[in-house]
Amino acid sequence: MGVIKVGTSSWADRTLVRSGWYPRQVNTPAGRLGHYAERFGLVEVDTSYYAVPAPETAQGWVDATPEGFTFNVKAFSLFTGHPTPVATLPADLRPTGGPTRIRRRDLPTAAYDELWSRFRAALTPIAAAGRLGAVLLQFPPWLARGEAARRRITELASRCRPWRVAVELRHASWFDGTAALETLAFLRAQELTFCCVDMPQGHPDSVPPIPVATADLAMIRFHGHSSAWTSGDKEDRFRYAYGDEELRRWSELLVDLAGQADELHVLFNNCCAGQAQRDAERLAGLLDGADRRAVRS
Repeated sequence: MGVIKVGTSSWADRTLVRSGWYPRQVNTPAGRLGHYAERFGLVEVDTSYYAVPAPETAQGWVDATPEGFTFNVKAFSLFTGHPTPVATLPADLRPTGGPTRIRRRDLPTAAYDELWSRFRAALTPIAAAGRLGAVLLQFPPWLARGEAARRRITELASRCRPWRVAVELRHASWFDGTAALETLAFLRAQELTFCCVDMPQGHPDSVPPIPVATADLAMIRFHGHSSAWTSGDKEDRFRYAYGDEELRRWSELLVDLAGQADELHVLFNNCCAGQAQRDAERLAGLLDGADRRAVRS
């Protein structure tokens, strides 16, 4: 039975800070992270998707958390093929005279390589402290299954080694019929963690939840089942509270999934006004109540 770590996909989003989940006297970034780390043993850094953090920022995260705490870090959006605002790149690497949003092909190779170098430098303090769980490569919904896509995943993963890498795929072609078996076999052969997702179904970017481990680290992210997944703003898309029966059923599935890996990371991404934290606490309680090795700091 692998260790199960439960956490959320953010610890400082605006609606969480406003929700009252943090005590009023906990009002600094370091204080909030320390308060969070007293309750969970895992968190996902999502700010790294929007901009490459500075190494000193990452060192501050390490300093605010205890030994045994784990950070999963989401890769910068440009790396995984998302349109990225030029303004989020370091000033010396920004192309001039072009569009305000760019993709990987719009950045010169030397600048792209340097951006990766800085991303790795930012993660180094976390890894050196033994707190880096994995780098999450979350691909856009338009990345369809194919040889070119597999080469791209392999190339990006190689840039992250020797750190563990998790892959979240969001195009249905990866899981259509027998393609699911091929996808899982590909990830297993590359020693990449398959990131299972629980999300609204019936939409063009919907993928099914498949609780299977493809590496020594297993991972699942809970997006919720908002009815506004395709029509609302970011808050509406993730405005969802998991019910008691849902969490009970998932706790049983997660125990089974933990049996397939050395470690299981469970992350709630229904980040709206503290709901992710409340649901994560409830699920961790169910896992603890089942007398499993659920890790909570």
